[in-house]
Amino acid sequence: MRHLGTRVRTHRLRGLRVRLVVAFALVAAVTATTTGALTFREARTGVLQQSQDTVIVQLRTQVTRLAPALVLPAGRDELRRFASEVAGAEPSGAWRVLVVYRGLEATSVPDDPFEELTPALREAVDSRSATVFQRVNRADHTALVVGMSVAFTSSLSSSWPLTGLQVFLTVPQTTEQAYVDALVTAVERAAVPALALAVLLALLAARGVLRPVRALRHATRSIAEGRLDTRLAVDGSDELAELSHTFNETAAALEESVAELRGMEARARRFAADVSHELRTPLAAMSAVTDVLDEDAAGLDPDTATAVRLISEETVKLARLVDDLMEISRFDAGAAVLHLDEIDLAESLRRTLAARGWTDTVEARLPEPDALRGRVDPRRLDVVVANLVGNALRHGARPVRLDLHEGEGSGAGRRAVIEVLDSGPGIPDDVLPHVFERFYKSDAARSRTEGSGLGLAITEENVRMHGGTVRAANRPEGGAVFTVELPLRRDEPTRDEPTRDEPTREERA
Repeated sequence: MRHLGTRVRTHRLRGLRVRLVVAFALVAAVTATTTGALTFREARTGVLQQSQDTVIVQLRTQVTRLAPALVLPAGRDELRRFASEVAGAEPSGAWRVLVVYRGLEATSVPDDPFEELTPALREAVDSRSATVFQRVNRADHTALVVGMSVAFTSSLSSSWPLTGLQVFLTVPQTTEQAYVDALVTAVERAAVPALALAVLLALLAARGVLRPVRALRHATRSIAEGRLDTRLAVDGSDELAELSHTFNETAAALEESVAELRGMEARARRFAADVSHELRTPLAAMSAVTDVLDEDAAGLDPDTATAVRLISEETVKLARLVDDLMEISRFDAGAAVLHLDEIDLAESLRRTLAARGWTDTVEARLPEPDALRGRVDPRRLDVVVANLVGNALRHGARPVRLDLHEGEGSGAGRRAVIEVLDSGPGIPDDVLPHVFERFYKSDAARSRTEGSGLGLAITEENVRMHGGTVRAANRPEGGAVFTVELPLRRDEPTRDEPTRDEPTREERA
């Protein structure tokens, strides 16, 4: 049960509904993440770019305005004053300025280590005249660092010679970082509703898809159970509607084919039954005549006696075949019924052997009287045992043994086990699966045959009517064994239905 529950849960987890929801959720998550990432990147770039351009323009303007007043070469105090004046361009006081001139450095804030300035930025300012910048991440904040070299202006030359004066500026980007953080929060908050909406849409889509699929599953199961008139309702014109239409066409074709096959089968059964019935009367007359001829055969000349005995034997075989065909027809038509009675099974088997003169031929291992009783149809049990024992005597080799004992398996309840064993060559493995098929001639499995090929089929049908099983196998020590298992239903009420079939010849293989 635990294994079955695990399988059911696994099946549900792998179901179409779960897969649709997961697929929609993944698509929504990927879409929201991609859209949010692209939006975040563009917005962040715009915010930082605008802030950076503004700072650079302000720094250039301030340096351009104040640089002409600085007398070069300058000392550390002049450089410190120049740095303070440049930093004073920002009313909030967020600017920190570093001025470098010929190995001298001065900052707008006394003793400012100016840690944001990296060697790479310093090298970039040394190597080029353009303004360079860099965003530097520190543990607690992000800062923009801008560096530029100050050049002379000359009306006589197109080139601007450098003065050796370098100005570095660092500006904390706290406001910009706040904007970016707010943007990240907005993206995260937008992703959650998008994901929830995707799951809701997935559930709605799954419901729309699963409803016709579930109907198709039920219809298929109904068809498999034999209700061939099952049809699906066709709604709309989409692929599912087309699938339902195709299913209906297939079911209609299958119903028509099955009806035709059943009609042909019914006609064939009726034909066999009618032929068998019509043959019974002339065969009865022929049997009476051959019986008389058999009695007088001793007085006839040898050739005539041989012919008479041959005709008599073939007439008996033909009569037996007709009886078997009529019995099979009753099974096929559902006209065969059981007349259950609680009997002593061992005594019933003894009477079967005694009635056919097999008491001294067959070794019987039967329980004591009244040791094993069961509700069976005595006549059909006699047919089963007679067919199996006769089959062993004719096609196997002696000694033949008949065993009866009680067996009980897990969940199967009490049952009677009847075994018929012979000492012949056994049954070829390729023949074993077919020994209970109708008209499967036993000479394909045995060295010789005298039967019509219906005896074992009749045996199987009789056992099946009792709710039992019959199987054939080869014994390890040699020979074949046929095992019949019949449930012992002593407590069930007797179902004595009207007899509509006629007794058949018991012995057949």
